[in-house]
Amino acid sequence: MRGDGRAPGRAAAHRAGPVAVRARGWGWRYATRRAWALRGVDLDVAPGERVLLLGTSGSGKSTLLAGLAGLLDGGHDGTGDDEGTLDLDGVPAVRARHEAVGAGSARTGLLLQDPMAQTVLTRCGDDVAFGLENHAVPRAEIWPRVEEALDAVAFPYGASHPTAALSGGQRQRLALAGVLALRPGLLLLDEPTAMLDPDGAALLRGHVADVLAASGATCVVCEHRVAPWIDLVDRIVVLEAGGGVLADGSPREVLARRGTELAAGGVWVPGHEPGRDPGRQGSRPHDGEPLLAVRGVSVRRRGLAEPAVSGVDLDLSAGRALAVVGPNGAGKSSLALALAGLAAPAAGTVTATARLTGNDLGPHPHRWRPRDLVTRIGTVFQDPQHQFVARTVADELAVSPSRAGVARDEVARRVDDLLERLRLAPLARANPFTLSGGEQRRLSVATALAARPGVLVLDEPTFGQDARTWAELVTLFRDLLDEGTALAVITHDEALTSVLADDVLELRAGRPHRPPSSGSVPVSLPESTGERAR
Repeated sequence: MRGDGRAPGRAAAHRAGPVAVRARGWGWRYATRRAWALRGVDLDVAPGERVLLLGTSGSGKSTLLAGLAGLLDGGHDGTGDDEGTLDLDGVPAVRARHEAVGAGSARTGLLLQDPMAQTVLTRCGDDVAFGLENHAVPRAEIWPRVEEALDAVAFPYGASHPTAALSGGQRQRLALAGVLALRPGLLLLDEPTAMLDPDGAALLRGHVADVLAASGATCVVCEHRVAPWIDLVDRIVVLEAGGGVLADGSPREVLARRGTELAAGGVWVPGHEPGRDPGRQGSRPHDGEPLLAVRGVSVRRRGLAEPAVSGVDLDLSAGRALAVVGPNGAGKSSLALALAGLAAPAAGTVTATARLTGNDLGPHPHRWRPRDLVTRIGTVFQDPQHQFVARTVADELAVSPSRAGVARDEVARRVDDLLERLRLAPLARANPFTLSGGEQRRLSVATALAARPGVLVLDEPTFGQDARTWAELVTLFRDLLDEGTALAVITHDEALTSVLADDVLELRAGRPHRPPSSGSVPVSLPESTGERAR
């Protein structure tokens, strides 16, 4: 690869120049919501500038990125209403997006918060090529650009690998490759590392820095955690929930002048991280009765013949929390499905004890009826939208207890309690699919709690949370442990593991691993069979 990012002898493809952004009084309101997602935004971003966009969960950061990408067309498609102006190089953002299609380049490239929403086709290479084809890139250039983009994000598999067999973090890499292949003049990144393990997150930030250095593209990145991005950006812009720009300036200036205020509002400001109160951990009983016994379990990821993880032995016990950690693709989410009774293990057994089953169920959760499962083992999926079936937040919370036969008055009491505890009361009548990523995550946790299960399996439960809502979730989980609930937490959040976990199970490809200070059990994983082993 040459220093300019092109393979030797390959003809140079057109690359969009860095884009200028200008917003004046811009706002957006979703069609099903009375309140504006954000309003009165005045913002100028110079070509080639790098901006870190901050704000509390639900402040409109993802909405602004979608607007910049030209995806919000107020009044024309029924999805919402806009006001003010939002221009790219002097052209309205919606028109700029349409003009780019067919021009062989992209003015903008958006990495969505949810990588599932950006996975379109069944093979990885085709998925990256999809955007290039839609932008009328010449056929001879498409596959070289696909390979270049996969290389740029250190994607571990070849172009023919099935997208259905990817973990959430691997999907995030693939989605970023699809964006980078377009060579956009404005790179928009929405929580780009939230699904990645720490090493993968650092690698991705390095790739983004390299791409920006080589292309000179403008970049707006939305993240809750500030510290890892400070050295990459020129400027911090803070949005006020429902309003306009709260703070704007260099990272040093904004954090020095507004750091305490931002931290109080939930921004992860360096030096102002939420209190972790490790002493609370020791107050819980550590001799809880086992509720689930896992012996010799192997699980497969859909689309792959080889086990994603094998040889798992563990207990989930009342009042104890198990953190399952490890790199992307190690099989954590696949194991979570087996623990939750949503998938039968490929080998071994997941056995519920009498305390969890009562007197009317067999010992194997994957054979239970849904109404029996939901009251005993609750699940929070990696993608919260996979759990939503109702038209409003309040109705969503009522689904599980209602189907389990809970009396109407008790259902209403549980719904009201969860709305308050998880800061969702103002959104009770909102459509779940219009919530921010962080709000959807809190709702998915609440839906699992509504049926009062004895075991709770949580896949990345703190994804997309600001510091304040993160601390509130930690308090909620600790309360559940004090009440005797068993927790299995799949997470890349090292802070969450440090304050919550009684035991840690670390999955590593190719060899068992026991962290030195945990009660984890060794687990064996197959070596990667990826075509692109790094």
